[in-house]
Amino acid sequence: MNKKQNNIYNNESITSLKGADRVRKRPSVIFGSDGLEGCEHSIFEILSNSIDEAREGYGNKIYIKRFKDNSIEIQDFGRGVPVDYNQKEDKFNWELLFCELYAGGKYLNNTGENYEFSLGLNGLGLCSTQYSSEYMDVTIFRDNFKYVLHFEKGENIGGLYKEEFDYSNTGTIIKWKPDTDVFTDISVPITYFQEILKRQAIVNKGLTFILQDEETEEEYTFYYENGIKDYIEEISGNSNITPIQFLQNEDTGRDREDKPKYKLKFDIAFSFNNEINCIEYYHNSSFLEYGGSPDKAVKSAFVYSIDNYIKNNSLYKKNEKKIIFSDIEDSLILICNSFSTITSYENQTKKSITNKFIQECITDFLKKQLYFYFVENKLDADKIVNQILINKRSRETAEKTRINIKKNLTSNLDMANRVEKFVNCRTKDTSKREIYIVEGDSALGACKLGRDSEFQAIMPVRGKILNCLKADYDKIFNNDVIIDLMRVLGCGVEIKSKYNKDLNSFNLENLRWNKIIICTDADVDGFQIRTLILTMLYRLVPSLIDNKKIFIAESPLYEISYNKKTYFAYSEKEKANIIKKFKDSKFTIQRSKGLGENEPDMMWQTTMNPETRRLVLVMPEDIIKTQETFELLLGNNLQGRKDFIEEFGYKYIDLTETN
Repeated sequence: MNKKQNNIYNNESITSLKGADRVRKRPSVIFGSDGLEGCEHSIFEILSNSIDEAREGYGNKIYIKRFKDNSIEIQDFGRGVPVDYNQKEDKFNWELLFCELYAGGKYLNNTGENYEFSLGLNGLGLCSTQYSSEYMDVTIFRDNFKYVLHFEKGENIGGLYKEEFDYSNTGTIIKWKPDTDVFTDISVPITYFQEILKRQAIVNKGLTFILQDEETEEEYTFYYENGIKDYIEEISGNSNITPIQFLQNEDTGRDREDKPKYKLKFDIAFSFNNEINCIEYYHNSSFLEYGGSPDKAVKSAFVYSIDNYIKNNSLYKKNEKKIIFSDIEDSLILICNSFSTITSYENQTKKSITNKFIQECITDFLKKQLYFYFVENKLDADKIVNQILINKRSRETAEKTRINIKKNLTSNLDMANRVEKFVNCRTKDTSKREIYIVEGDSALGACKLGRDSEFQAIMPVRGKILNCLKADYDKIFNNDVIIDLMRVLGCGVEIKSKYNKDLNSFNLENLRWNKIIICTDADVDGFQIRTLILTMLYRLVPSLIDNKKIFIAESPLYEISYNKKTYFAYSEKEKANIIKKFKDSKFTIQRSKGLGENEPDMMWQTTMNPETRRLVLVMPEDIIKTQETFELLLGNNLQGRKDFIEEFGYKYIDLTETN
């Protein structure tokens, strides 16, 4: 017998959501999320209706206001939403539009009537946003009347108010506040509005968006007279390899033989650039974050056309592999802005489309246009192909380097036997294990005798290691000291650059240590070795810094003897404070020896005992400043380094003194 007697599942167990609950209880079905992203999408649903009106030729400005309490207002100068009585449906249009899902005026767009190329086709956005609002106020000017509606938590309050009105423009004003009972977060940042309005201005040339922010009392205007052409000029600056190409096309077709024909039109602007890459797709002015059909078309057409040009001009080396799209993408700026009367979106959030005809049409058109472009502009074609072959060969070199790195870091499983002079610890518990990176054999001996061999391991580095900011990857990974250290760490390396984004064998879970402690002498040479080790870790395994695994062991500067006791001072100030406590002047001060000269007891007390040692955590917060400092002091900017020394060098003179 089933023990769960109370869990009855029968015919009465099946229920349906009705009215506003269809959205309020399941907002992610419509908006893709019940969090901030879903709230943002609900705003776009209202904005898209105003954009559709402007695209139909009604109004050339849209106002958007962001209020301190997270409410939003959108005003357009279109024809005004029809909200009066509908004889055909035997209902008021406001009930259909604001209170019924799958109701709207855009279902006949493929017949040549209203809204041929519309953002909103499903009849869901307006009603869903109303349902998910704490309140919504609607004011409409049309047919010489002013219409007013008010909703609260998905319910209409007071019906439709209507009065004759002498207005200067038709249009619609909708003000609403997303409901925290529906969305977990409604604090939509100003950056979202700026980004979405800029994108819409780009793909709706001549349409002005004016954003007003009550919180900062600032106003922003977004307008592109020539649309995507102006945008490419804006982002490419002066680093284009080739002039901007602008292509346009219109066609009709169908996705399947038994499906209806529909209209397609698209604009494509592109240029090649050796510094910037940017590829964006829009359909019916919705930003296609995941691309879909136009993305597949662009990839296919560009690879086909450029590969053909390389082959026909014998530019591949013997047995060289053909290019792939990532080689082209690294130097391509392209915006594709398409419109169709029938669109197959992946879902309501409209981030990808799947139309087969759109993909085939754009592919064929681009292949032809690229062929003519290369034939008619051989100088441009040669520049493009030369850059793409550079990208390709850099990528392949990076891939070979990655394979070699993995071989170097994973060959031989017995770490102690394969790394010379590495001294392991006994415990296998990585939450307790520590590794001291020390300079030279003498420091190795002192640390080995002074450590707790249960959990502390020692890895010596020989002399001043390679400057990893100046060296290329081939040189870095042929360096025995660096390879040995990476083997001992066990987590692999992570390298990020334009041509080797995938060169990454790093896995934090494989790190064999809880703490990685850099331990060098407190002198100029020691500081330099410490900096070189930090530079290497910063370039090859920056996530260890982010995850707070890297420490610096402070070594005392002075040993102070008084009344048969020894005190250690780690700075001049600390030395002065210690001396102040003595009752007479019968004390001696000695500059601390190098690590290799320390007695084991002193080594344990000052540097290795978790109870008494001093460790400095290397923090990730100011990583950009750290990078700039490393690159200035250790990189190739010789003049910058000279200027720095001239301005600030006097501060470090005391570090060059010897005792």
